Amino acid sequence: MARGSHNAGPNAIGYQHQTWWALLELLRSGPERPDSAISLELYDDIAWDQAGTPTELLQVKHHQGNHRALTDRATDVWKTLQVWMDTALPGNVEGPALALVTTQVAAEGSAMAALRAIGRDEEAALAILEVIAAEKGSKETSATRQQFLGLTPSERRSFLHRIRVIDGSVHIEDVNAAVRTCLRWTLPLGHEELFLSMVWQWWDGQALALLQRRLISLDVGAAHAAIDDIRDQFARANLPTLIHLAEVNEDELREQYRTRPFVQQMQWVAFPPRNLQKAIVDYYRAYTQAVLWMDEDLIGIAELTRFEHELVDEWEREFEWMVDSLDEDADEAAKRAAGKELLRTLLNQTGITIRSRYNDPFFARGQRHILADSGTIGWHADFKARIQDLLSVRL
Repeated sequence: MARGSHNAGPNAIGYQHQTWWALLELLRSGPERPDSAISLELYDDIAWDQAGTPTELLQVKHHQGNHRALTDRATDVWKTLQVWMDTALPGNVEGPALALVTTQVAAEGSAMAALRAIGRDEEAALAILEVIAAEKGSKETSATRQQFLGLTPSERRSFLHRIRVIDGSVHIEDVNAAVRTCLRWTLPLGHEELFLSMVWQWWDGQALALLQRRLISLDVGAAHAAIDDIRDQFARANLPTLIHLAEVNEDELREQYRTRPFVQQMQWVAFPPRNLQKAIVDYYRAYTQAVLWMDEDLIGIAELTRFEHELVDEWEREFEWMVDSLDEDADEAAKRAAGKELLRTLLNQTGITIRSRYNDPFFARGQRHILADSGTIGWHADFKARIQDLLSVRL
């Protein structure tokens, strides 16, 4: 195939725009229909439904640049009409509303301009489309135009009555700014970009689930609750989780951290291999999480230090109980078993949190491993001497 004979770029951009534009549609139109749900590629490109019955179908068209007007002979127009004539019962006046959303601007005096919400003239639009449909015209749209003329006059009127043209819609590069405008009253001061990135991350997951049919549709209420939950993570008593388990490559981390002191500490008490691997993930997530929080000015070093002091204080109490319970002549097996139980007990403790409403347990677990990595705390009764030996070997 000759280079440039087929360019998938515009199609890929169109599909991405459709997915992103759905979030904008959800934010703009959702508050007006709180009992509805939105879907992707189910009834149409985008659709609104209520109790499983579609109430509005949207065809979304994206074109690069602003120089081309949308004309009534455009392929986009007749392809859209074809889809709706095939799937939306065009003669049913009670059928779902139909919307053509396009980045192009309808040519003045065109049927498409007459089907806008403002300055609407359905009779003029019908007369123009009937004339165009009867023309010899493009072979690409010939069958569709004949199908349109095959509708009865009453069906054509009912069909156009349900159609709304939303032209001049935002291009893909402007969707993020439009979403930001919709959420302007929700943006957390000083953390606007982080909040928006979290909303987009949430939406990308929802969109993928919709396209894969793991989720049939997304309720407006559920969507607003999810966005409110993201916003709530920026409250003074809370924090957002920025490093998620699904983003971590366990195999890479195991190789990277296998010789770290905190790993050695767990091996000294024969911690189970699978749980040791999970501990490495907790260590990485907690360390990276703290760095990102500080980079975003969500917490300061003083707050992290205070949290570490509380974890150390808790460990000191439990460690002394463990040592006190061991016989003076306790052998290695007894010390190993006691240390394993101490580690298990503290990793399951959830009472101490970095903030009162932040309760994701990986962070406290990971911070304990960070403290163990520095030798501040440990699990084996003789961990201090062993840490010194370990560090002297490394030096």
